[in-house]
Amino acid sequence: MSEHIVEITLENAQAQLIEESFNRPVLIDFWAEWCEPCKSLMPVLEKLANEYAGQFLLAKVNADELNMIASQFGVRSLPTVMVMKDGQPVDGFNGAQPEQTVRELLNKYLPKPWELALGRAKLLMEEEKYGEAIAELTPAYEESMQAAAVLFALVDCYINIKRFEQAEELLDSVKLVDQQDAEYGNLRSQLDIAKQAGKSPEIETLEAALAADPDNIDTKMQLAAQYTHGEYHKDALELLFPLLRKSLNAKDGEVKKQYVDILAVLGKGDPLAVEYQRKLYTLMY
Repeated sequence: MSEHIVEITLENAQAQLIEESFNRPVLIDFWAEWCEPCKSLMPVLEKLANEYAGQFLLAKVNADELNMIASQFGVRSLPTVMVMKDGQPVDGFNGAQPEQTVRELLNKYLPKPWELALGRAKLLMEEEKYGEAIAELTPAYEESMQAAAVLFALVDCYINIKRFEQAEELLDSVKLVDQQDAEYGNLRSQLDIAKQAGKSPEIETLEAALAADPDNIDTKMQLAAQYTHGEYHKDALELLFPLLRKSLNAKDGEVKKQYVDILAVLGKGDPLAVEYQRKLYTLMY
């Protein structure tokens, strides 16, 4: 049997029907061997349990063998299907139903795609894979209609990779009602502290040198390298792109190589990498 489907017994009923429903929805299928509609419905439920891959647990209760449990749930006819959430039955139906009807029932209680993306992103953030997390969060931000939870996760990522400008833009867009959230204040404080920490002495020295000699390509490349090392990737790309716009073969191709290397560090799914890869393509084609 699939790991997403469980046969209920007297021994596991409390754990699987009640306790598990605090972790994810539990779809209870009350059935019996003599029930023909049960036999047509069960394959549909099993198919969906495997398709949704653990987003809900399908719990099969043989109402003849576990008559006491069926009675406790008020089952009067078979098949009966119930949705358990947070220890309580919240929805359900009687009789065999088409697959689409079951899907519509499930979709009311299962996490939305953007919520799943947010969950994946948070796991990546725990592993400090902020670029991969941003790739998950960026489409989720739009799909969720700019939900505060996704925005805060994005800000957290941007602060950790020192993209303070993007973090600040997002925080400035937070609705007044969401500014009451403790996480907003925490992230605003983190951003202020990170900005105050400033850039390394090496960066400051090179910035001063560039200010004195604005057309020095070697200084720009050295500064871009320091920016990349300090995770100021956007600053590095902004510094190199005008050189490529003048000549794709600037410094015998070394500028383009450095630019492409920075994109590789960011990773393919990173929105900043996508933006500056697109800019490079406009010059090449």
